[in-house]
Amino acid sequence: MRLTLAVFLSLTLASPMPAAERGKVTNLPIPRYVSLKAEKGNARRGPSLSHRIDWVFQRRNMPLEVTAEYGHWRRVQDRDGQGGWMHYSLLSGARHIIVEDDLTPLHAKPSTEAVIKAYAEAGVVARLGNCAPDWCKISANGIRGWVRKGQIWGVRPDELRE
Repeated sequence: MRLTLAVFLSLTLASPMPAAERGKVTNLPIPRYVSLKAEKGNARRGPSLSHRIDWVFQRRNMPLEVTAEYGHWRRVQDRDGQGGWMHYSLLSGARHIIVEDDLTPLHAKPSTEAVIKAYAEAGVVARLGNCAPDWCKISANGIRGWVRKGQIWGVRPDELRE
């Protein structure tokens, strides 16, 4: 069977793209990133106060990935895959990232040729700003700069932010 360009295009355009998974409670994308709002947050084995605490996050603004929703509970995990179910009131939509690589350069512009304003140590939690295809602007302790996406955790590789 020979497929003409017109037939190919009509078949391609007629095929719906798979929709991103959405949370049944919030209708927000799953997975997605959030941050720990509190100084401390218990991650439980299941979505209620009666479930055992498996993990305690102890760092305000820690970026977490939401992987499921159930009522007022969100299943979250950190960059190491640790986590559990947390009450939504402990989480914030304000975005933060964690620096993965030691001595990550913060550039004045999204380019390796741009001036380096500072270096961030591995483990630094910073506020997430704009993101271009390969770069994100972050700020921590009054210092702002652009970092390559591959050097931070808490943002999707294809994510763009203005």
